[in-house]
Amino acid sequence: MQAKFSVQIDTFHKISKIQNAWSNEDYRALMSIMDFDDDVDAMEAAELREMCMMSLNDLEPADAAKAVLTHLFPELPKGKIEQISHDMIDDRSWEEYPDCLFHERFFSAYALLREAFNGIFAKPAGVELTMTVTAAHDEDMAIFDESLASSIVRLLASGQGDDALINRLYEDQIQGTQFPEAPGIVWRLKQTADTGLTRQFSLISSSFWMENFEQIDNFKAVSHADLDD
Repeated sequence: MQAKFSVQIDTFHKISKIQNAWSNEDYRALMSIMDFDDDVDAMEAAELREMCMMSLNDLEPADAAKAVLTHLFPELPKGKIEQISHDMIDDRSWEEYPDCLFHERFFSAYALLREAFNGIFAKPAGVELTMTVTAAHDEDMAIFDESLASSIVRLLASGQGDDALINRLYEDQIQGTQFPEAPGIVWRLKQTADTGLTRQFSLISSSFWMENFEQIDNFKAVSHADLDD
């Protein structure tokens, strides 16, 4: 059964990088992949990042992309990484890669590579938004405790027209009982407040899915949690 909600978009910002997406450990791992011989463990954070960016820039763009992808996607075979690294300059992999569960990592890969090369790579387009969700009944809020990402994606899909890309591509999962790809659509999803009938959430996503909310302040929506098989 679908629960009904009122949703208020509190803030909407376009972003081209995710704050703190790259840690010192990430930079050290990248330096190791690039065979950087200096003692990276002794470097201060700012120096470490600067040296990593310079080392990436010393490579050909495809080779730099290969190093970044090797770090971010240990589950991908080397041949696949080789192929993607050569396609990245012309592609928008944070939107186009078939498995959306990889999109957030691609987004951060493009952000880092674009900075290292002062362009060349496409500028990733994302959104950061906060919203307030209100229900008429306390029990309706339980869906967010049962399967947060799936329930939020269904809610945001409901707030867009039937012709919206997310509704056309994910109709079966939106209407169905399982949405395993939901975490690939809403990133860094957090509940920030709970006052019973009202909850607040923050999230990051690709503009590919959520750009419509730049023009929407509030809407009525329905959603439901995943169900066990």
